[in-house]
Amino acid sequence: MRGNEFIKRVRKYAKTAGLAYHWRPDLGKGSHGVLILGDRRTVVRNLRDELKTGTYHAMLKQLGITDHDIR
Repeated sequence: MRGNEFIKRVRKYAKTAGLAYHWRPDLGKGSHGVLILGDRRTVVRNLRDELKTGTYHAMLKQLGITDHDIR
């Protein structure tokens, strides 16, 4: 999954779960940005490249959601 696809899926999940969602590319450096879901946040890097498995699962853990939630 690419970074931009991850952001779209989290946005869709936030809408169905009734959680606040914000994408803040201005809070990151270079190709990084901050994704805020409710009161949790994670850094999403390089929107066009594939996310590594460990990075993907770490971001899910930081947001407090599972892979099943955004599939």
